Amino acid sequence: MGHSNCVHPLAAGMKALPSGDKAFAHTQGLWRFLRNERVTPADLGAPLLALARAGVVEGCDEYALAVHDWSRLNYNSHSRKQDRLQMTHATDVGYELQSTVLVADRDGAPLGAPVQNLRTAQGVWSSRNREMVQPEAHLDELTQRMDWLDTQAFAKPLVHLVDREADSVFHQRQWSARNRLWLVRAKAAGRVRCGLKTSSLQQVADGLCFAKVRPVAYQGQPAVQWLASAEVTIVRPAKRKRVDEQGKRVPPILGAPMTVRLVVSRVCTPEGKPLADWFLLTNLPGSVPDARIALWYYWRWRIESYFKLLKQAGQQLERWEQESGPAILKRLLIAGQACALAWRLMRAEGTFADQTRAFLVRLSGRQMKRTTPISASALLHGLYTLFAMLETLKNHSTDELQRFAQLANNLAPDPSCVV
Repeated sequence: MGHSNCVHPLAAGMKALPSGDKAFAHTQGLWRFLRNERVTPADLGAPLLALARAGVVEGCDEYALAVHDWSRLNYNSHSRKQDRLQMTHATDVGYELQSTVLVADRDGAPLGAPVQNLRTAQGVWSSRNREMVQPEAHLDELTQRMDWLDTQAFAKPLVHLVDREADSVFHQRQWSARNRLWLVRAKAAGRVRCGLKTSSLQQVADGLCFAKVRPVAYQGQPAVQWLASAEVTIVRPAKRKRVDEQGKRVPPILGAPMTVRLVVSRVCTPEGKPLADWFLLTNLPGSVPDARIALWYYWRWRIESYFKLLKQAGQQLERWEQESGPAILKRLLIAGQACALAWRLMRAEGTFADQTRAFLVRLSGRQMKRTTPISASALLHGLYTLFAMLETLKNHSTDELQRFAQLANNLAPDPSCVV
């Protein structure tokens, strides 16, 4: 309940509800809880996994979209975190968050974050393991994460969505061999065989006929999405960025030809000027239309919104004062449960659910856009205010509250003095 709140950057600690205990007691309780070795990330990840399973049942028609991504957590000024990792340059110091968010294939609603990893200088802590494990390359770790997710008994098959970092022939062949469904954005220069000719994806796209699909927004401006598709075969060898024991580059690995679908999403101005191209490769069956595939990849942005909710618009993750990666991950998993609760509130249907959302936004004090009357961060803020109200009523009578308000009114400036 204390994490159901959008905290201020200058007060990024867990907010204490106005119970009979002192605020410092809440802080000490959280500190002891996060340091308790009997409480593991796997324990705290179990509720998130359960919420994700329930979300798939409620919100998905044929598939559940598993969106994967990585985000750096910068703790450059937090010198007491002794297990910080230097990721690139000297001031890019902190931890790496490796996340998966499930998204509904029906409407793109986020359903939950069933697995979270945190890489430190010592190793990787994960909500799917009770002990620390050694780090691996992004896509090797992602392959293990996919395998684990596909054994978690979700009600619908998973489609794994990854950005251009997953444009790896080796891993795409590996995923297909393991019967994983995947949708990846590829680089325009990647070479494939289309018909009898081997060309780059850009050259293949230039020879396709595009159809107008839907109006979209591009960088805040009205635009139009056009689609084209083709069956292509990947025959090139996989060039892994690895070296052997002698320090020599591992030679390219030949693999069996892999036939996939290329969906090209082209965004143009209303006048027809091209603005951007997405080259999407997938092994999804032909029963899934091209327009739906393009829309699913557009919903990949939900995981970026999740990172924003954790780091900026909600929990102020990069200002947490816990002194180790395991403690940060444990608290993140608790905060993730609050985010999942906000997502469930956003998906709830019915008149009373509409009234509840409107009430929580009013409690948050947010000024919302007409086009976006509800947001997860506003619901989190409103939830905390509601919980604080209920806790207050447990510990104070209405007469006491009236006296508190009366004192404040008596000390307020006299409006009759305004000229």
